[in-house]
Amino acid sequence: MTVSCPPSPAPTASPDPDIPEGDEESDAFTLDESPSPEIRYHRVVGPNRGGERLDKWLAEEVDGLSRARLRALLDDGRVTLDGETIRDASRRVKPGQEAWVSEPPPVAAQPQPQNIPLAVLYEDSDLIVIDKPAGLVVHPAAGNPDGTLVNALLFHCGDSLSGIGGERRPGIVHRLDKDTSGLMVAAKTDLAHRGLAEQFACHSLTREYHCLVWGRPKAAKGSVEGNIGRHPTNRKKMTVLRSGGKHALTHYQVLATFDDAFSLVECRLATGRTHQVRVHMAHLGHPLLGDTVYGRSGLPKALSKEVKEAIGNLGRQALHSRHIRFLHPRTREVIALESQLPKDINTILTVSRTD
Repeated sequence: MTVSCPPSPAPTASPDPDIPEGDEESDAFTLDESPSPEIRYHRVVGPNRGGERLDKWLAEEVDGLSRARLRALLDDGRVTLDGETIRDASRRVKPGQEAWVSEPPPVAAQPQPQNIPLAVLYEDSDLIVIDKPAGLVVHPAAGNPDGTLVNALLFHCGDSLSGIGGERRPGIVHRLDKDTSGLMVAAKTDLAHRGLAEQFACHSLTREYHCLVWGRPKAAKGSVEGNIGRHPTNRKKMTVLRSGGKHALTHYQVLATFDDAFSLVECRLATGRTHQVRVHMAHLGHPLLGDTVYGRSGLPKALSKEVKEAIGNLGRQALHSRHIRFLHPRTREVIALESQLPKDINTILTVSRTD
């Protein structure tokens, strides 16, 4: 295995503030440790929104900002209306007025080590590969200040962390969504962090996912290519865009079909975009089982009671990071690891009839 990456430093990336942690396919390497800039929102009052309270209108216009948070920003003088600083949340807006909201970057909490069990598949002085269970959040964030993979790695690795950017912490070079299970690699040293980040940047690191999708794709093997970006009306979702967004390419292969109702599919990523597998398979017309964001509601009537019960017990999107392959940044050895399907997904397959 060779890495055809340019010698220049890898680009930086950081989690999108409007997208929940997620990003089961999103690269999360960060070589630039500079503070995050403030977030600025610009909104124009529509012709049918005149007369509404400023805080109520903005809360509906800006995803992720509650009325309570907006009132705090108003009190701090961080909201303007047609250039005038407004501190009155009850101010009535007029059609055509322009509002600007300036949100300061969050103050990063210092994660603390926590004794959370980890399934370790590989570990040495430079890096660690773990089999992440569904339900485990990767990064501490609002709503999940602790109990995360980072907290677990700080406890597990302890003094073996030589430091990333001068701090004794694990280097998270990619992310899995909270409800996506499977393989993840983290760096313990600056050398490993940079080397893995470069491989992610030029897509020489191989990642394969297994997922359950509704229906049977017409082509048993193929590719889905389409730029992925934010949904135009739902800022917490991603979608395939005709223009804009970031190039995304997913290669897929149908491994088995069950009762002609759903299929086991292997997806190999040629790029790493937020929610890439989920978005591309939904775009293909075959969303993932259990996906409440991009999926479908209800179950086919033809499914047996046992299958319906197994799917109902899933409680998450049926997506598992099955295989990872990369070049060790120090030894140049090929590291290739596989993870078995977890019990919740495997149970669905066990009680289903293969076509």
